[in-house]
Amino acid sequence: MRLSITRTKTASTYYVIRSIRKDGKRSSEVVEKLGTDKRIIEQYGCSDAEKWARNYVEELNRQEKDKNHKVLVPLFTDIVIPQSEQNSYNVGCLFLQKLYYQLNLPKICEKISKKHSFSYNLNSILSRLVYGRLLYPSSKLSCFEFSKRLYEQPDFDLHQIYRALSVIAQDFDFIQAELYKNSTKIVKRKTGILYYDCTNYFFETEIEAGIKKYGASKEHRPNPLVQMGLFMDRSGLPLAFCINEGNKNEQLTLKPLEKKIISDFGLSKFVVCTDVELSSAANKKFNNLGERYFITTQSLKKMSKELKNWALSPNMWQLEGGSRFYNIDEIENSPENRKKYFINSVILRVMMKNTIHHSIKP
Repeated sequence: MRLSITRTKTASTYYVIRSIRKDGKRSSEVVEKLGTDKRIIEQYGCSDAEKWARNYVEELNRQEKDKNHKVLVPLFTDIVIPQSEQNSYNVGCLFLQKLYYQLNLPKICEKISKKHSFSYNLNSILSRLVYGRLLYPSSKLSCFEFSKRLYEQPDFDLHQIYRALSVIAQDFDFIQAELYKNSTKIVKRKTGILYYDCTNYFFETEIEAGIKKYGASKEHRPNPLVQMGLFMDRSGLPLAFCINEGNKNEQLTLKPLEKKIISDFGLSKFVVCTDVELSSAANKKFNNLGERYFITTQSLKKMSKELKNWALSPNMWQLEGGSRFYNIDEIENSPENRKKYFINSVILRVMMKNTIHHSIKP
């Protein structure tokens, strides 16, 4: 880098420039504009602007030279690397560690530890379980071995992982509630619409034990199962989950978990979206109270003739908040109209006399 000075009758302006090669031709580019004599003298408190500028460029060149020095690594061919010595570490957990601490999980672990009398580091164990599940999904034993390859070595034993699992399971409602509250400080949670569904997981055994029960497997496996129900927000981010017996009716899992969301998460106004298998009369009734609503799928083949005609009718559609009625078959398929929402609101005298809202894009 070198100093360039542009002089006029009234002032001199100083630039830091360097030579570059562009398209095979040698050229120059401005690295930094230092300003005029007056600006340099006023800003840096010197008496000679040109002298200060030349010293500044020399310092930049010195820093660049120090930064670009060669690194020589000696190689000794007669030295054998010990087998038991670890020379490389996995640092892939560092970006996960930042999110882990943003969610304030260490503070959550601290609160849980105060309730129990164990001596192991719950935060250290939980963090390694999280990192292992995301980076190297495997058994708890493999997760423990994987932890030894991380840059920060584990400060716990294998048996303490198994002991910590029961503590985490006991307090997982508290963990979920705290995680939701902490996540709102990182990202805006869209909880106006919640999606709920269930799945199950099989075990490589034929013996039922605890909540491992024979049930209808999603993979049609003849093995004991456990069932998991999951709520997600509108952005697809997990909100809350529950683990139940493998033979439990899916419809019975929604209300208990939703009640926890209402009480522990402080949410009361939302729309629950489920598939038809979860839309029992009890679940519909529960989500037709207060400021809660529901959207569910419905088979056209199983509808009454009256409902089928209503669902398939192109008439009686309105823009949200408007009073004019449209025939959606006659609406022009334009970019402007594709951004609009048309709603068909009809009061149906069926079951619990709910108002059913369907919104579609033409």
